[in-house]
Amino acid sequence: MSHTLFIADLHLDDSRPQITELFEHYLAGDEVRSADALYILGDLVEAWIGDDDDAELPRRIANATHAVRDAGVPVYFMVGNRDFLLGADYARRAGFELLDDGTVHTLYGRPTLLMHGDVLCTDDLAYQTVRKQVRTPEWKAHILSMPLEARRAFAAKARADSKAHTGNTMESIMDVNADAVAGTMRQAGVTRLIHGHTHRPAIHRFDLDGQPAERIVLGDWYEQGSVLSVTPDHVQLRGLAVG
Repeated sequence: MSHTLFIADLHLDDSRPQITELFEHYLAGDEVRSADALYILGDLVEAWIGDDDDAELPRRIANATHAVRDAGVPVYFMVGNRDFLLGADYARRAGFELLDDGTVHTLYGRPTLLMHGDVLCTDDLAYQTVRKQVRTPEWKAHILSMPLEARRAFAAKARADSKAHTGNTMESIMDVNADAVAGTMRQAGVTRLIHGHTHRPAIHRFDLDGQPAERIVLGDWYEQGSVLSVTPDHVQLRGLAVG
């Protein structure tokens, strides 16, 4: 059966080798290799310090994803808040086709808005302020000009700061804003949105300007895997067990 697969928020990191192994195993399996396409909607890794990272993990990821591309399955990638420094050089090595946040792709006749999801969390003003600062070309160029070890130290501090912010912020503030969702979908002219970022996997069905609409939230991969399968007839969001 025709199917398209979506994953996000894997947060791959050396501290969770079992999740990296699950990722590699899943990408080598029949479900992925027989798909019409694989979409990765951001936060593939816990922290991305640049395409020139010489660590083992980026090589393993690129090997796994390029093998999917070599099998004839397009691999689309959209950066998230943890890997927004990922660029064209690594995309070539990994077999990615890069997507802008907010891209609309038609899946089996239905236009679908694809996002990482963080820009929809408009109630989290502190996060949005930082996001705006770090996404400028000047800021990214400055960080990428630093030596690798300095970037690794910077990434570790950024992760610690993010964890502290998460721990001190109400969960409702860090979730998407309903008005932002509706406005973004309305502007894109769609009734279906797929995103990650919030780590709250669910399929939300609601009314949008008198039309039935749905927002599908992808799950994270901290403790297990999570995948969304979209077919011409239905959508299925499920977990993937480790080991």
